[in-house]
Amino acid sequence: MTTIRVLIADDQMMVRQGFTVLLNAEPDIEVIGQAIDGLDALAQVDRLAPDVVLMDVRMPRLGGIEATRRLTAPAGATVKVLVLTTFDLDEYVYEALRAGASGFLLKDASADELAQAVRVVAAGDALLAPNLTKRLIAEFSRVTSSPRAPLKERVGDLTERETEVLSLIAQGLTNGEIAERLVLAEQTVKSHVGRILGKLGLRDRTQAAVFAYETGVVRPTGY
Repeated sequence: MTTIRVLIADDQMMVRQGFTVLLNAEPDIEVIGQAIDGLDALAQVDRLAPDVVLMDVRMPRLGGIEATRRLTAPAGATVKVLVLTTFDLDEYVYEALRAGASGFLLKDASADELAQAVRVVAAGDALLAPNLTKRLIAEFSRVTSSPRAPLKERVGDLTERETEVLSLIAQGLTNGEIAERLVLAEQTVKSHVGRILGKLGLRDRTQAAVFAYETGVVRPTGY
């Protein structure tokens, strides 16, 4: 069994310790370090090389958004960031996703939800808490009044089928659900997703979802 190595970055000791206890109780997850702020997180990621960082948004010295951007920006960066937020209307969630976070989770999530979130993100999948999807889409709508032209040009690199798959990714569908919707084999969908990420220069499904909304491939209307 492969063990997922986790670093917890939060300025509240009780949060760090609580999540550490919960995650270390899982047979396939190990908390290898705790960071008190963004700068500490950067240093520990460099030293410990975790698979996933649980990143609080609001921290002293260096906040979670900028820390996420610095961790995920370098070419070849493999660490995944799961943003933790106290409120489901956190105004910084959108910026965290744009900065490179693979998803976000409320701090009041259950132990099972927390562990599953870590597994999903470690596997390279996007994690957008289902109860927050509508609010997230509303936020995309608010901050993206019109498609960003430089990004929109890149959509032309996709085939019609790839564009269709991208729109379904942005709606939160899994590969299995996309396969069912388009009547395709799940492995075929997985191949489409890989080509989409490669053509657009994106690191994961979350960035693909952000790209889809920012370029107008998917519109919030109707959600």
